[in-house]
Amino acid sequence: MPSAASSTSRPPERLVFFLDESLDSLSLVNALRVAGATIERHADHFKKGTPDEVWLQHAGSQNWIVLTRDTRIRYRQLERIALTNAQVRSFVFTGGNVTMKDTANILIKALPRINALCQLHPGPFIYHIGRGGNPIRMS
Repeated sequence: MPSAASSTSRPPERLVFFLDESLDSLSLVNALRVAGATIERHADHFKKGTPDEVWLQHAGSQNWIVLTRDTRIRYRQLERIALTNAQVRSFVFTGGNVTMKDTANILIKALPRINALCQLHPGPFIYHIGRGGNPIRMS
């Protein structure tokens, strides 16, 4: 009789988070890394002002989870097409005008739920995360 840990069960995906230009802050990067998250920064891969559809395609090809503050991304056709075509899983911080330290605390609080959602759903999707730290599906 096979055990619960049989070879047919797959290990959890190792998630890599991509901080877009709107969240690419060293203090946020450090806080998320201390919390155990693997982070890729926009500034390490792209020039400032790189069109969203370019970095979205790259993030999708790397299977990175996008973290952004760009609440308009779900309304822009080119970005939506890039997000969908690249199968991007994204989380939009919608907590309003808060410091990067507060943003870090909110995202750290949300990490267990973000991890669970990403393990369950292959994407593409967009969730928003408000001040309460609870991801809510946008599309």
